[in-house]
Amino acid sequence: MIASLLIIAEAGVNHNGDMTRAFALVDAAVEAGADVVKFQAFRADSLVTQSAGTAVYQASNTGQNNQAELLRALELSKDDFAKISEYCAKSGIEFLCTPFDVSMTADLVAMGMKRIKVASGELTNTPALRQFTEFDLPIILSTGMATLAEVGLALDNLQAAAGNVTCLHCTSLYPAPMATLNLKAMATMATTFGVPVGYSDHSLGDHAAIAAVALGAGVIEKHFTLDRSLPGPDHRASLEPQELRAMVTRLRETAVALGDGIKEPIADERDTAALVRRSWHARHSMPCNHTVRADDVTLKRPADGLPPAQSPVGRQLTRDLTADQPIRETDFA
Repeated sequence: MIASLLIIAEAGVNHNGDMTRAFALVDAAVEAGADVVKFQAFRADSLVTQSAGTAVYQASNTGQNNQAELLRALELSKDDFAKISEYCAKSGIEFLCTPFDVSMTADLVAMGMKRIKVASGELTNTPALRQFTEFDLPIILSTGMATLAEVGLALDNLQAAAGNVTCLHCTSLYPAPMATLNLKAMATMATTFGVPVGYSDHSLGDHAAIAAVALGAGVIEKHFTLDRSLPGPDHRASLEPQELRAMVTRLRETAVALGDGIKEPIADERDTAALVRRSWHARHSMPCNHTVRADDVTLKRPADGLPPAQSPVGRQLTRDLTADQPIRETDFA
């Protein structure tokens, strides 16, 4: 059973460096009913070399081949994030931001960030992982591109936050084809490491995220955008606002539908059972002191007589019965 489901609406860099669009993304996340809206904090010059190329999906989605130039246009400043955090607080949604530069983390926490999200690309960044634990906050670790052994090493480096780390399975393709998702890997991580798990969904649509919840994900992260046709690396693999809203509804319904795992009827089912299950009834009239024979009785609805496993055959009646009357224990001595 999932006690609670945390839904993170990943705005990422889909603001395209525009604060007006960033605020609109917050509004869309609130309207959709997400718990958290997440952005990405980085300084391009400290993140990549000037000659670094773009990933295949980045080049395909933007036509750009220089990662530094691509990311530089998507940067937001510390003051920008402070304004976004304040806007989130006023709007009633949790502010979260992935710090690609560890030195930015303290500022983000001071702005009200309640947890730390570690991007898949930082999973092998041992110094950063160890520094993240110093903030004594819950950590969400994305595991795209990682082997099980690499996830284990990352968790070792996060051991200071033991008991407070959630591993998100994901496939680092944008969009990620269905055949690449391997949702069962969530269960592998949960069983191997004994940690809560979730899913960062980069596939098109929302059915993979819904399946992930059914498989035990306690956290779902999903990219969204105001307009999938906008230029930028992540818009194409993102949901538009109305799709995000529909996904959140379906995710919460799925989480509720999982229940507690105890196989028993609910109260309303007990009422239905009394109507649709069978019990012993008189096939025809029978007098008091009559010994019931097999051809005297039949199993019919409703279940207001003796249950099928408790046959009245061979027992002597202590009162008269009419046809179709339920046969009860009180009808015998």
